[in-house]
Amino acid sequence: MAPQYAQSLRFRLPPLLFFLQTGFIVVFIFYVDIEQNVQTKQHAFNNYYSEFQDVHVMVILGFGFLATFLVRYSFSGAGFTLLVAAMAVQWAVILNGVESMYDRGKIRINMRSLVVAEMCTASSLIAIGAVLGKTNPVHLLLIALLEISGFVLNGWLLQTFLKVQFLNTIMLLHIFGAFFGLMLSWVLYRQGSEQQHEKEKIDRKTGLFSVMGTLFLWMFWPSFNSVLVEVDHLDRGRSLRAVYSTYLALAVSAVTAAGFSVLTSPQGKLNLFHIQRCTLAGGVAIGVAMSAVHLPWVAMAIGFAAALISTLGSRYIKPLMLFAFECHDTCGVLSVHGLPGILGWMVQLFLQIADSDDLTTAVRFAVFHICTLLITLSLSMSLGLITGFLLKCNFWRPPQNKKCFDDQVFWEFPHLSGKR
Repeated sequence: MAPQYAQSLRFRLPPLLFFLQTGFIVVFIFYVDIEQNVQTKQHAFNNYYSEFQDVHVMVILGFGFLATFLVRYSFSGAGFTLLVAAMAVQWAVILNGVESMYDRGKIRINMRSLVVAEMCTASSLIAIGAVLGKTNPVHLLLIALLEISGFVLNGWLLQTFLKVQFLNTIMLLHIFGAFFGLMLSWVLYRQGSEQQHEKEKIDRKTGLFSVMGTLFLWMFWPSFNSVLVEVDHLDRGRSLRAVYSTYLALAVSAVTAAGFSVLTSPQGKLNLFHIQRCTLAGGVAIGVAMSAVHLPWVAMAIGFAAALISTLGSRYIKPLMLFAFECHDTCGVLSVHGLPGILGWMVQLFLQIADSDDLTTAVRFAVFHICTLLITLSLSMSLGLITGFLLKCNFWRPPQNKKCFDDQVFWEFPHLSGKR
């Protein structure tokens, strides 16, 4: 007899999807328009479309394949990533255009606005990684909508009150998403998670697909870090420098992660989880510190330090967070995005102070920079807590403990139903 799984999603997921999608369509009918300036459109196409494709590949293929590593959750990892991203991009376009709507009466869509929406979506997917396999798609959609709302609000606060450049606010997506997800995992902690779930493991097939996601992310990360550089700096050289720095940081990060993975292994072997994720830590750190990095060796040093922190964090801090603080971080977002992001923030602080001409300027920058991190952490963690308590309600029908990390709860498997 086939196992009895949780009740179907018929009365929760379709109504939410249709309600949200209908609402977005109505908003787009009355308040959203496409940029009509021909010269601006051609300039945006020439300058943004190739980078938009790269960012799009990262968000859909990169994060989608990366989430397939669990042995019985690969359908959900890839499928729910696509579902969440498709909904989140629309929400991000609306929220990022609210200020424009007040000024011009309409939200103007152009290539840049789509890129920004994709990057906001990436932040929500990072947060979702912390609770991957322990939630249903209704949870994931709500997490994405609330996380993006908080991330856009965080950017507005930093730009309005601290006059932080747009590029620096958008690159905090790693820190915001990681700590939002960490608080979610703490609130949604399940008793018995100290012992690894029988389905929370990797096999050859799912591990291979997940590494494909890593390869997509690794290849296109330079575009992800450089696509919006010209928003704050019209000098094309800054964009190229961001590409060079990101590539060097990623290269060093991949080598360093492999080395420390072997060193920290009791058997002296490579750990697939480290190769899947810690190789990307250099791209995270250099993205946050990018505006202050001018020399190749600095980017390489950042890549080395980020991979070191990420590998050691995945090996030692992730279990510590589980046993000491009851934070069951499925994808290790703290080690892969949170800690490398804070490293990049610290590097940016030290480099900017070193480049300052006088003490007053250095102190002023340090105060504002520290406030930027404190606001980001406070907002992300508080919203993560609120979201977690909201999702803890039984109304959303979370999967039972024994049904976590299992595609069969949500997907049709005709070959199994025929064996009853």
